[in-house]
Amino acid sequence: MKHVKNILAIIGLVVVVGSLIFAVQSKPGDFVQAKTGEQGVANDKNVAEGYRISAIEIPEDLNFAGEAVPLDDPEVMERVDREFLVNTYWQSNALLLMKRANKYFPIIEPILAKNGIPDDFKYLAVAESALIDVASPKGAAGMWHFMRATGREYGLEVNSNVDERYHIEKSTQAACEYINKWKKRFGTWTLTAASYNAGPAGVQKYMNIQKVDNYYDLLLGQETGRYVFRILALKEILSNPDKYGFDVGQEDFYKTVPTFSVQVDTAVTSWADFAKLYEINYKILKRHNPWLREPHLNNDSRKKYVIEIPNKGYYRNISAGE
Repeated sequence: MKHVKNILAIIGLVVVVGSLIFAVQSKPGDFVQAKTGEQGVANDKNVAEGYRISAIEIPEDLNFAGEAVPLDDPEVMERVDREFLVNTYWQSNALLLMKRANKYFPIIEPILAKNGIPDDFKYLAVAESALIDVASPKGAAGMWHFMRATGREYGLEVNSNVDERYHIEKSTQAACEYINKWKKRFGTWTLTAASYNAGPAGVQKYMNIQKVDNYYDLLLGQETGRYVFRILALKEILSNPDKYGFDVGQEDFYKTVPTFSVQVDTAVTSWADFAKLYEINYKILKRHNPWLREPHLNNDSRKKYVIEIPNKGYYRNISAGE
């Protein structure tokens, strides 16, 4: 019996070694499909087939608010190129920005125009917040990312009940006042845009130390150093999606839901109950009035607030009696 076991062990070893040799010597396509018994073809398809990644041609007339970008400067050109590559090939993010822009740009654009602010500044809001009502780690809030104190300085109500940094029309108006104020100080729209990110004092400090008066000549921190270049890339990509490989149509974009206004000049004990009066729920009320920060309104001063209510037929109706 012992001899039989030794013989079987030797046979097993020979089989294993032979299999290994065969595997090493085999070429792709030498396998046999288990189910059909037919000669197979190895799946060695190149991942890049049908998908090409290429360098991006930068437009020669690239500008911010009509102020030309010095693309003949190789250092500037590399920084422009970086933002074009990052924002073009981060396709999911770019596509989301296009979808949101269709919803919010029609609100922002006329306010900019009324205040004499170049239309390009709507892309500053994109760079700041990606057009969503989020707060930054430093506490800047709303689509225009106002800090609490700055928002109040420019006329926005900011407290636990109400935070108008999240009010798109009012915060856009405040942003326009900020931009116009600092354009008078810095002289160019480009430096004004940089000051929106770093703060006017920060930009002025760098200008004084480095003895230059042009954004493209300044050595700035990482974030502000990329800031205007990111805006430039977003402007170009969102303005020309087809050129950068985005196959999107009007049917793909997010749409604005029409609303009507309701005035409130008293305290509101429950916004959820208030919402039901208009056959919507608290979530939808907040969606259209994100500046309402708590589920109630104190309003001891009897201030008049304008609440936006969506027209019927766009959301599921909620019975007032529920």
